[in-house]
Amino acid sequence: MRVRAAVGERDGAACAAIYAPYVDGSPTSFEELVPDALDMAERIERVWRVHPWLVAEIDGQVAGFAYATGHRARPAYRWAAETSIYLAAARRGRGVGRALYGELIGRLREQRLHVACAGITLPNAASVALHAALGFEQVGVYRRIGYKHGGWRDVAWWQLELRPADGGPPEEPLPPRRDGKG
Repeated sequence: MRVRAAVGERDGAACAAIYAPYVDGSPTSFEELVPDALDMAERIERVWRVHPWLVAEIDGQVAGFAYATGHRARPAYRWAAETSIYLAAARRGRGVGRALYGELIGRLREQRLHVACAGITLPNAASVALHAALGFEQVGVYRRIGYKHGGWRDVAWWQLELRPADGGPPEEPLPPRRDGKG
């Protein structure tokens, strides 16, 4: 397995194909329309302006992707990122998620970010287990926050401290590293 920086033109179609079942077939994503390859390619490039987007490859095929976005728009939130991860169904439970998130978390630390947040639509035992195994702690639940697939859905919020808050002003975040390392 190889984890690398995503490239919109190269990886948009594969990421869109992996993501589609999460939009159409489950309440996991609150999107209602599946993005196409071009849409996904544009998202990848847009995310890279501030945060990393990574893919995991196995035998030359994209097996999953993980990325970060800003948690909130106001300036004081710039040291927090919201993380997301999606895996091809055939690749779940094989260490792909740990590898992707491990690299993503490392890159967020390099950017001098302080907190990673993740929203998990419930129930989702696999995502809860992954986040807990990587040190995320549940900090709250939004009850009945989204309506999808015929029902109201709860979202649990998880948080990982990337670097300690020492009380003084933090260093400004750095741009993401977009090289082939990993």
